[in-house]
Amino acid sequence: MINSLLVFLGAGIGGVLRFWISTLFIFLFGKQFPLGTLFINVSGSFFMGFGLILISHRFPDAAVSLRSLFLIGMLGGYTTFSAFSIETLSLLQVENYIGAALNVLLTVVLGLLAVWLGMTLGKLYVSGI
Repeated sequence: MINSLLVFLGAGIGGVLRFWISTLFIFLFGKQFPLGTLFINVSGSFFMGFGLILISHRFPDAAVSLRSLFLIGMLGGYTTFSAFSIETLSLLQVENYIGAALNVLLTVVLGLLAVWLGMTLGKLYVSGI
């Protein structure tokens, strides 16, 4: 039951962070391209990779609770696959095919690179380098 509460708490925190960052990106860059969602998904991927390594190596006794709070809850509430999907469809509906393709390509490629980078840096961090 405690892990369900941790997921609930983390998802609320992640959702608020997503809202603040999305609002900031719209304020700074406008709505022509979903830069906020792209940033959120890439940074969330990085923190997922880094957090997975950090939690499993530095906090093995609390791994289940920390994964529930941070990885499943907070990063689950923070990342925005549904927003990515609707924004890509919106780009297609206004016939911005290049923007839609770029959004898909950047989100997938940068997301994968961010997870890899997060895991790599996490491994370096926990090994003391």
